[in-house]
Amino acid sequence: MSMRVFCDFDGTISLKDTADEIFSRFAASEWEVVEAEWQSGRIGSAECMQRQIALIDASMPELDAVLDNMEIDPVFPAFARFCEAIGAPLTVISDGVDYFIRRILQRHHLDHLPIIANTLTVAGERSYVLGGLYTSIACAARAGVCKCRPVNLHNGVRIFVGDGRSDFCVAGAADLLFAKNSLAAHCVQRFIPFIPYQNFADVQSVLQGAMPEITGAAPARHVTV
Repeated sequence: MSMRVFCDFDGTISLKDTADEIFSRFAASEWEVVEAEWQSGRIGSAECMQRQIALIDASMPELDAVLDNMEIDPVFPAFARFCEAIGAPLTVISDGVDYFIRRILQRHHLDHLPIIANTLTVAGERSYVLGGLYTSIACAARAGVCKCRPVNLHNGVRIFVGDGRSDFCVAGAADLLFAKNSLAAHCVQRFIPFIPYQNFADVQSVLQGAMPEITGAAPARHVTV
């Protein structure tokens, strides 16, 4: 049975939220007000990100200087090679910003990975606008990228690795879910089966041990540790 691995980016692959790092340096302080509106549920994540991106006042080289110092899970490159070796295509799926993600992955020679994220467009010398590729009017999170759509398009075993609020809606769509932080708490509250992890070494270890069950007839969602 074919497998596909989907990984969130901010807080999962990256150690910090890349957009928040950019906003804290280059956006008007209003970005935190917008963030609070999203946290309280008054607006969806798509509106939140669009409004925050519009507050950025920085040149592209200034953005790059910050992105080039953002760290990722040091095990992730090895995990990406592991996925390739076992024939499980790996897709990065994020409600963050495509340019930020690609710039960071490029330093680790991983920018060949498929990336599904909100699209950044340069509007001026120091201004930007944001669009989405996978929006959905049915998305409960009102996200710019509804992660359920691309995950549900895969007919085989769907493995998802995430950590936060943007992963809540897709948690129930995964056959095998790895969760930490607020995503893990959400799964506990909603009785959604998941495997806890700290880094991609944990994820790889579990997948190696679960390969016979994942590739066999047994439903992957029942794999436990």
